[in-house]
Amino acid sequence: MTKAEIVAKVAEEIKISKAAAGKALALITDSISQAMRKGEKVTFVGFGTFSVVQRKARKGRNPRTGKEIKIAAKKAPKFTAGAALKAAAEGKAPAKKPRAKKAPAKKAKKR
Repeated sequence: MTKAEIVAKVAEEIKISKAAAGKALALITDSISQAMRKGEKVTFVGFGTFSVVQRKARKGRNPRTGKEIKIAAKKAPKFTAGAALKAAAEGKAPAKKPRAKKAPAKKAKKR
């Protein structure tokens, strides 16, 4: 699914213009990018978590020459899928959490 297809689906589902849906999606992605730039985690419960990880410097090989090269340390984006997203990818229904039982209603006092 492309960005354009997501914008069209959102616009159709909540009955807004494609331009407004596009602005909303751009705002969401910009907000995620800004948070990650600051080193913060962004979590959507059930969907997943976006975070930044530090990769260590390491040695690699140039595939053309076979010569050993140094690969510098760097920060990289990371996405960890949530339980609902994993279940959807497997074609399963997401696991439902048991609801907390409500306390019985208190009886009104007679005056």
